[in-house]
Amino acid sequence: MTETDIGARKASRAGIRGWMLFDWAAQPFFTVVTTFIFGPYFVSRMASDPAAGQAAWGYGVAAAGFAIAILSPVLGAIADQTGPRKPWIGFFAAIKIACLCLLWLAMPGSSLFWVVAVFSLASVAAEFSTVFNDSMMPRLVPKEEIGRVSNMAWGLGYLGGMVVLIFVVALMAGSPETGLTIAGLKPLFGLDPVLGEDARATGPLSALWYLVFILPMFLFTPDAAKGIPIAPAVRRGLAELKATLGEVRQRPGIFRFLVARMIYQDGVNALIVLGGAFAAAMFGWSITEIGVFGIILNVVAIFGCWVAARLDTALGSKVVVMVALVLLTIATVGIVSTGPGYTLFGALPLSVEDPGGLFGTAAEKAYILYGLLIGVAFGPAQASSRSYMARSVTAEEAGRYFGIYALAGRVTSFAAPFLVATVTALSGSPRLGMAMIILFLVAGMALLAGTPYPADRKGR
Repeated sequence: MTETDIGARKASRAGIRGWMLFDWAAQPFFTVVTTFIFGPYFVSRMASDPAAGQAAWGYGVAAAGFAIAILSPVLGAIADQTGPRKPWIGFFAAIKIACLCLLWLAMPGSSLFWVVAVFSLASVAAEFSTVFNDSMMPRLVPKEEIGRVSNMAWGLGYLGGMVVLIFVVALMAGSPETGLTIAGLKPLFGLDPVLGEDARATGPLSALWYLVFILPMFLFTPDAAKGIPIAPAVRRGLAELKATLGEVRQRPGIFRFLVARMIYQDGVNALIVLGGAFAAAMFGWSITEIGVFGIILNVVAIFGCWVAARLDTALGSKVVVMVALVLLTIATVGIVSTGPGYTLFGALPLSVEDPGGLFGTAAEKAYILYGLLIGVAFGPAQASSRSYMARSVTAEEAGRYFGIYALAGRVTSFAAPFLVATVTALSGSPRLGMAMIILFLVAGMALLAGTPYPADRKGR
């Protein structure tokens, strides 16, 4: 019996559910702050023009990705030596919560630099917390259950993000023209949409949600046994990391998978972070319209993850990831080929008539259809990548390998946002900038297609 199996037997149902609730707690930051509410507010209202806003946001995402890439494997290796993951999660949770609260101060006309810096630090803390949470999985869940639990947790995260997003759109985000929310109510707490208070409030709201719902993980989920003190742990962890970086090249299945993920995850991250802001700039969507778009995507994402949970067990993680990447590529081609009066680069003309209401023009409806493909696919692409990695390593090496997994997902993660931002800045075309994402999705998918699926836990 392996340690993984022993650890999984020791984890109670409450312990596994507490671990799954981490995704529920963490997701609102990505849903309402990064993608659908605060990010579009930053691009369309804080910046002098949408192109400048998309460029600044993209550079901020790139800076965070660079820091995550450098430090994730180091911290993962050190955590393997110190043992427990929860103290690390708690430390980075405190940083994330503090940064999110500071976003309330991001008023129109504020310096873009400090807002991007605070957001980037929150992103770094969020990712480091995720690395340590993910590395707990091999100790908690039997190998045959990893794909199902990973996708179910990811779907639970989207459900949490959707709940917060609905709350924001229905009760907090007022129209600048009417001052009322989509539910016809005055915004809670007297939030003034003209000053962007509805968007700025998503920072403290996400911080509170995160603080409350990570508590079950701390209370019920078993952690690794205590290891060695921090000083020798750093020395031994760095030595282990150096050995692991050499070792991973001798495990071709894992090595090729990590390189493929390094490429396609760049595209997935950029699409998630920049997609909402791109739509807001192109169609002039308000927070209400962006929020409804986000709700639609999250509903579909929950369905996609629940279906993928079954497919991952039946067909394997690789098949799920490949299908998801195909759908994301089709969707990205669709959104960058759509503009007022056309889609598919003009091959399909659309009416420019706008009868009013949400998503009134035909082009906006086409964008929604492409968005549905993104919603179905981007959760399984990430959740099944996580289960692929968890199946490929033992519990003893999970910290350092999930650190390298985060490295593979982030070592060039600045590349896609940086390329999008640079092409946008040079061309003045957000559409041309977003088209760069397709290159990353296709290249990663091509490499993954030839990657052998792990025959056993070590992926050999």
